[in-house]
Amino acid sequence: MITDGDSAAGRLHCLVNRLRSLVSAEGGQLMAVLEEASVPPSATLIAKLRSRWDEELVAAALQQAALRRRAAEKYSKADKMFFTQEGLEQASSEVVARHRAEQFAARSRGVILDLCCGIGGDLAFLAEHGEVAGVDYDVSRIACARLNAEVYGVQDRVRLAVADVQKIRIDDGHSVFIDPSRREAGHRRGPDWYQPSLGWCYQLAERAALVAVKAAPGIERDLVPEGWGIEFVAVGRALKEAVLWSPSSGAAGRKASVLPGDAHLLAVPGDLVDVRPPGAYLLDPSPAVTRAELVEDLARTLDVWKIDSRIAFLSGDSPTPTPFGRWLRITDSLPWNVKNLRKALRARGIGRVDIRRRGLAGDVEQIGGSLGLRGGEKATLVMTRVEDRPWAFICADV
Repeated sequence: MITDGDSAAGRLHCLVNRLRSLVSAEGGQLMAVLEEASVPPSATLIAKLRSRWDEELVAAALQQAALRRRAAEKYSKADKMFFTQEGLEQASSEVVARHRAEQFAARSRGVILDLCCGIGGDLAFLAEHGEVAGVDYDVSRIACARLNAEVYGVQDRVRLAVADVQKIRIDDGHSVFIDPSRREAGHRRGPDWYQPSLGWCYQLAERAALVAVKAAPGIERDLVPEGWGIEFVAVGRALKEAVLWSPSSGAAGRKASVLPGDAHLLAVPGDLVDVRPPGAYLLDPSPAVTRAELVEDLARTLDVWKIDSRIAFLSGDSPTPTPFGRWLRITDSLPWNVKNLRKALRARGIGRVDIRRRGLAGDVEQIGGSLGLRGGEKATLVMTRVEDRPWAFICADV
């Protein structure tokens, strides 16, 4: 069993009590005032709060009120949760954490170790499926994780420790999820800076029954060992993160997942996809698909084609529904030329464009300003290449 050290346990107890005071009757009144206040609260209001409530309580309330507002787009219970700034920045959103916990539970056995558990964003959802031990070296994050487990009603399945994850015992009775730190002073860092290192995370597979490593979505595939699976996860059109699955997971290879809805795309073996002139519709694949290098696999599943051998846009004569991309109806297709493009846009009364670019250089804002748009209609302007020629499509949503 993992337990807190005496010193860490004492600090943890104090921090938990300080944060818990925000849900007391007095703390609840203070938080209610801040929820109704302007953002950020005025200096006058802060002075008034400090004259009425304890200064430490006010400081904690101000911090949590600001973080909860930011967390609302990630968590359905953000208004009751507790955060640190860095912990919130690195935490996965609720929809991603639930998705991963379900996959993890289906593959794991024994006690789940959530290493570098942070504020407990994954911990709470892993605990819905079984017993979880969360470990992090930061006392304030562990304090938040303990309270957040209560918010989600899983506190009886959670044990927590303030410790260096590289010094705890891990054996073949454990399944490990690890989210190594990728930030320093609020800034994202590259994979060489991961703490613990990716090399150490990979070595966990030699001891544990199952390992899943959360990574930044920009991770290069050559950094992932042979036999490991790599999953790229998008929420809607936004690429969020990558998950690296150990060989024991049975998830070798590349995978694109699009949430909500748990849509998954794996490699689809087959012949090379044809390169043909554009059809009536253009398909802009999900960034999860492009990062997983599964564009041709998507084309094979939809029976569509490429418009250029090196460009990720696909095309078809009908918009077959798919969660793995966004269909656009092509209204104009022409070689890239700002003067001719300006005429085509004006002829359609288009005054606003959403510019999407693949394979063609140029400053999007500068190009948008050079078009001299007038009119009340909106369109998607695609800057790309067709058979290695600079090309433009004016498109409407499907």
